[in-house]
Order: sequence, then C-alpha cells, then structure tokens
Amino acid sequence: MTSAIKQRKIWFFFSSIMVLASIVAFLVVGLNLGIDFTGGSLLEIEFKTITRPTSQEIVALLEEFDIGTIVAQPIGDNGFILRFRDIDEDLHQKILSTMRQKLSLNSNELAAEEIFIEKRFESIGPSIGQELKRKTFWAILIVLLAIIIYIAWAFRRVSKPIASWKYGLIAVVTLFHDIIITVGIFVVLGKLYGIEANAAFVAALLTILGYSVNDTIVVFDRIRENLIRNTGEEFEKNIQNSVNEVITRSINTSFTTLLTLFAIFLFGGQTIRSFTLTLIVGISIGTYSSIFLASPLLLAWEKLKTKK
Repeated sequence: MTSAIKQRKIWFFFSSIMVLASIVAFLVVGLNLGIDFTGGSLLEIEFKTITRPTSQEIVALLEEFDIGTIVAQPIGDNGFILRFRDIDEDLHQKILSTMRQKLSLNSNELAAEEIFIEKRFESIGPSIGQELKRKTFWAILIVLLAIIIYIAWAFRRVSKPIASWKYGLIAVVTLFHDIIITVGIFVVLGKLYGIEANAAFVAALLTILGYSVNDTIVVFDRIRENLIRNTGEEFEKNIQNSVNEVITRSINTSFTTLLTLFAIFLFGGQTIRSFTLTLIVGISIGTYSSIFLASPLLLAWEKLKTKK
C-alpha cells in the first residue's frame, strides 16, 4: 500500500478539489436547514384509508389558518411532511381536526379519525434555533481544541522528526476535511432531494469527529511505535510501513460499521434516516482521509521542514 504515500500528490489534489467544491456549494447554495435551526413547526401524517392527496390539495386545506408559508413534502407511499410557522398546541389540534373533517366529506363518509394518523409533531421557536446554531459552533470548536491538546500530550515522547503538536494539528486538518466534504455532500442532497440539516445532523457530525480522529490516531500511533522501535529508519519508509500495517484493520472496521449503518438506514425508520446517512457519508470520508491524507500530510510537512 505504498501508493498511499508515493502518490500523495494525487490524494492532495483530489481532496483539495472536493473541499473547494464543498465550500463553494455551501456558500452559493447553503444547507437545507430544518426547523431546529430556522424555527417553525413540522407535522408528519400518514394516510391509511384514502389515496394520498396532492401537495396542492393539502396546502388548500390549511389556507384558512394563518400559519405562514406551507410546504407539503410527500414522503414514502402514503405520507406527508408539512412545514409552517411555529404554532401552539391548540392550533395544532385545530389543524388536525379541520383536515380530517374536510377529507372525510369526500371519502364515502369514513370516520374522520380513520383518514390519517399523526406520526410526529415538532414546534421550535426562532430563538431556540439561533441558540442551537451558536451551541453547534462552540461544540465543534471545543472538540477540535480538545483533540489537538490530547494528541500533543499523547505524542509528547516523540518529537523527532515531527514535533508532537504537529500530529494533533494534522489530525484536526483531516477532521476539517471530513466535515467540510460531508457538509458539501449534504448541500447537494438538500438541493436535489430536500434532505434537511437538523439537530440529528449536528449529532452525527460530532460523532464523525470522534470516529475519524480515532482512525487517524490508530495510524499515528503505529508511526510513533515504529519511530521508537526503528530509530535509524528513514521517516518516509517508516510511514509507509505503518500505513501498511494498519490499513486492513481500518478498512475492516469501517466496513463492518457501514454494514450496520446501511441496515439502520434501510429499516430504522424516517426519524433517524438523516442521522444514519450523515454517519455513512462521514465515516466513508474519514476512512479515506486517515489513510490517504493524514500520513501523507505528516510526511509532506517533514519534507518541507527539511528543504528549509
């Protein structure tokens, strides 16, 4: 697997293109933020006894209520997700009652309660959404700082040819790489398929930070062990050997994790699908970066220092 090191310029180019494209997509298009960030109400219903109406018909049923812009998104075979401004519980119940009564008039006199079932209802004020944005930023920043400090401390006995704090900094660079590309992919998915970035998305990003840095530390730890064990060995050869020794373990671990996540994504239900999909994307990218980006960056930094 020496190509991971020998062909590092290819991986650097590929990662740079992906990061740049993700940043451009984020700045131009932006994430499709859910009500956790923007504030508002989300109502998910599923029709049981009648054919699902069209989006326009659903919106028309709710026009009498002053609930702002209504977005009706079909989901599955018989479901709808409705989004509108944040409302209280009284108005929530009035909306359900009115929809059932109007739909039952054209449904062969079926009982109103039989028309559809409510699967979930969430209502979040705009102030809470702004607070969540701030907490998300600080949570990610604190995690990254803690990772740098921890890795610098863990690698304190290995200061040559690379200072211990540089291991931590490179680990954080790869984490930024993983998070930025994951966000960029979700910008595209949000634009094409309406997938939202919500609180579960943030939780998944923080999980990716932990999983990805664990993969990177496994590689770095093997490099540290080999530096101590083989003091006279060339640094580049040491990195090549270290990557070769752990690559099978890293791929197998990620593969088994992804198998589980795919099963949860397919059969786990709609409420955790966004969370699971984020983990699938992030862990896949993190596995790539821990092998093809982190160690080559370590070598590139050492070579740059040598040239100077």
